[in-house]
Amino acid sequence: MTVKEKIALFPHSPGVYRYYDSEGTVIYVGKAKDLHKRVAQYFVSPDRLNAKTRILVSKIADAQFSVVDSEADALLLENNLIKQYKPRYNILLKDSKTYPWICVTADEFPKVYITRRVVRNGSSYFGPYSSALYARSLVDFFRSSYPLRTCNLKMTSEGILRGKYRPCLEFHIGRCRGCCVGKISKKEYGDYINEIKNLLKGGLGDVIQGYKALMSEAAAALRFEEAQVYKDRIEALEKHYSKSVIVSADERDADVFSLIFDGTEAFGNFLRVRGGAIIQSLNLGFRLNIEEEREAVLSEFIAEIESKFGDLAPLVVVPFLPDVEIPGVEFRIPGRGDKLALLELSAKNAKEFHFNSIKQRERTNPDEYRSMVLEELRKALGMKVLPEHMECFDNSNIQGTNPVASCVVFRGGVPSKKDYRRFKIKTVVGANDYASMKEVVNRRYSRMLAEAPDDLPQLVVIDGGKGQLDFAYQALAELGLTEKLTVIGLAKRLEEVIRVGDPYPLFIDRNSLALKVLQQIRDEAHRFGITFHRNLRSKSQIHSALRDIKGVGEQTESRLLLHYGSVARIASAPVSDLAAFVGPALARRIHEALNASE
Repeated sequence: MTVKEKIALFPHSPGVYRYYDSEGTVIYVGKAKDLHKRVAQYFVSPDRLNAKTRILVSKIADAQFSVVDSEADALLLENNLIKQYKPRYNILLKDSKTYPWICVTADEFPKVYITRRVVRNGSSYFGPYSSALYARSLVDFFRSSYPLRTCNLKMTSEGILRGKYRPCLEFHIGRCRGCCVGKISKKEYGDYINEIKNLLKGGLGDVIQGYKALMSEAAAALRFEEAQVYKDRIEALEKHYSKSVIVSADERDADVFSLIFDGTEAFGNFLRVRGGAIIQSLNLGFRLNIEEEREAVLSEFIAEIESKFGDLAPLVVVPFLPDVEIPGVEFRIPGRGDKLALLELSAKNAKEFHFNSIKQRERTNPDEYRSMVLEELRKALGMKVLPEHMECFDNSNIQGTNPVASCVVFRGGVPSKKDYRRFKIKTVVGANDYASMKEVVNRRYSRMLAEAPDDLPQLVVIDGGKGQLDFAYQALAELGLTEKLTVIGLAKRLEEVIRVGDPYPLFIDRNSLALKVLQQIRDEAHRFGITFHRNLRSKSQIHSALRDIKGVGEQTESRLLLHYGSVARIASAPVSDLAAFVGPALARRIHEALNASE
């Protein structure tokens, strides 16, 4: 039976399907509300699929399915099978690191510590935490606030009664109450552990209210020292959690998800809110190996979090609805209020995670990073080819003096300084940026056509607005290059991209890598041009009236200025004195030239 014949028999039920290649390896796992309809889409209209999905379909040699009772069950089963088989074409977690958990052991006198391994031995695990620093701060707080043991003894009540253990240094310095020698009861120690578990679950309010009741009871009974202990503990809790978590006026439990998409990748953040306080935050990255709807990616994210953290809260805050419904869970897209603030906070975390991932990739794999930046720029500008070779032009002059222009070159997204060029404006009189731009662009590319016609850039950036861009385009049109390369203007005031023939500017996201690379090449052209212009201006200012006199060279000028200090003193000097430096004939010529206007 062929694959198509098998698929024709798939039921109209929710479930999970699996694709196998010719070697029997699972290459894709998917979920569906209706197995028959969903799977048939891959084969009925293959021309509508993107390139990667068509490759997947071409490799399918067999298909199997599993029917479940609901979409939620399908989501969880899909998540489990993806973890089991790690199919090549599925959404895959990019994060390979193991996140820290806080473990409360199942001993008679439990320990509290941080671990990256979860062992199902009856111990309680809280997490995972995306920040090991935050997890450590929690454990340090618990140890400073509660007399917990830190030793590795396999402690039992029987051993304590037999005097099997001896107290350690922690007991002698007051950090442990000495449960090993019976100095604290199992019930009292267990109360501390229950409070810690409650805090880790988000029950800060309950713990504080319990302490307040005990404090009031102790104060009423005139046990003031005991009341002070409870008061100190309340203050310690409020101080720590005011620094460590964000507290909302709405104390309803909620889970918050946000996603940022970037090409074939997605970056997600999850916040867990209990009792109005954020008690967990986790970032996860996903690689999208074939075309995936954003709703499906969100569902995968939710399933992954549920597998890590357990059941979701009754309220789940999302930027858009996932493609599954989960019984007992309300998905909400907030429009205002505390829930919107939480969603915005989650989105901010996802953006930071995205940015950090990119910066890390820039350091560890610069070639991949630059290719990603150029691809983003290509898409933003609607170009057909990747802008591997970019050039940017900038004019520099002050009230028409020393007009110059610069051309900087980027290859593969990085400056190619050996290809930079400087231009002195030759045919334009005065401060005319438009005509100067046309002259420079014409000179640059007419020479390239003559010397290196195969090295033309894919993208030309003009530092300026519509006027400069139009004149640059005229120069390219006269050379017949308008169809061979893309030319844009970048206006600095609003960082808007100007395109020829488009009355509306293009605004690229200010945080995008595409705009950042355009700003980088524009700023580099400006820096290079300003440096050239400043050097020319300095030389013209240093050039004195002496150099306009026939027979006075650089060395003669330097010798005279070094002796007399200024041109005015040279002009007032007697000819006989000047003759001692330059000879009688040149001395008379200098004296006459410098005093001709008097």
